[in-house]
Amino acid sequence: MPDLTRTLEANGHLIDSGLMAAIMDTVILGGGDFEIVEFDIGRTNEDPSRLVINVSAPQQDRLDRLVGELHRLGCFAAQPPDATLKPAERDGSVKAGELVVCGYDGMRVVPEFKARDRHEFSFMSAEISSERKVELAVRDLARMMRQIVERKGKIVVVAGPVVVHTGGSDDLAVLIRTGYVHALLGGNAIAVHDIEHALYRTSLGVDLTTGRPVDAGHRNHMMAINAVRTAGGIRPAVESGLITSGVMYECVVNNVPFVLAGSLRDDGPLPETIMDLYAAQAAYTKAIEGADLVLMLASMLHAIATGNMLPASVITVCVDINPAVVTKLNDRGSGQALGIVTDVGLFLNLLAQELE
Repeated sequence: MPDLTRTLEANGHLIDSGLMAAIMDTVILGGGDFEIVEFDIGRTNEDPSRLVINVSAPQQDRLDRLVGELHRLGCFAAQPPDATLKPAERDGSVKAGELVVCGYDGMRVVPEFKARDRHEFSFMSAEISSERKVELAVRDLARMMRQIVERKGKIVVVAGPVVVHTGGSDDLAVLIRTGYVHALLGGNAIAVHDIEHALYRTSLGVDLTTGRPVDAGHRNHMMAINAVRTAGGIRPAVESGLITSGVMYECVVNNVPFVLAGSLRDDGPLPETIMDLYAAQAAYTKAIEGADLVLMLASMLHAIATGNMLPASVITVCVDINPAVVTKLNDRGSGQALGIVTDVGLFLNLLAQELE
């Protein structure tokens, strides 16, 4: 008869994060039984706890299903077997014949843990902060960003064109200039609108000072694209003195790398925009490597794409006026995402003031 018991182990702040209860609930609701073999509780705020548990079920398929569900909660085999490697049957994101990992064996998931020092990052105690808590959220986020910069960590910003529309590009430029942004990700639009604003003080032909369309302003968007293409790209446009302010300007003069991922709907696009999907994905992956914090600013599609590439240990903060955007990011499996529902221009202005 098959062995219908598996010994699993879990480590971390199991009680604070609610994982201990979640593990036991999963076993019971899944029709199994558990026996706690060992449970060492951390003695200080910094010490992790350790759980060793026997999980059993009446049928093998039910046990396998339970083990899979517990795996997502951070449980792993106490004596883990080697990973199961099988050759890919046909070309895809890997080449045919290349070995890929299959199943749960040899794999380990590190789940998200809530911060024990809750008074320090209190806005993170809820998945989505309401607008009336923006000042508190900004203050706590600024404190976190200072700590990351002080220890020479890495902050990545994912930004959409709404940053420019709402008047937040000048404040984002300040964050880049003062060393709080170490990589910028986005699409063709964030760069185009930022450069249009730098050249003509408009965004899609609207004067951001008055909020009114300017005469023949509809041309400014394409004129900005053509000016950069004539110069040979964003960096040459900055170096020649054509662009003297804005987000892209600060990235160039402060040597902050940026990646612009293209799409079918892009007009232009700018020379630096990567129109090859796989090349853009690879560039994003390289840019977020080693990130401690990813700040996602009003860019649902690029935020979701970036979130799908991040390990659970990376803190992500999504800022959008639409609560459905941050909810959608969580629903896509980016459980490490924390949301702030507010106008992104207001948010960036408050954040820049706090960090200055």
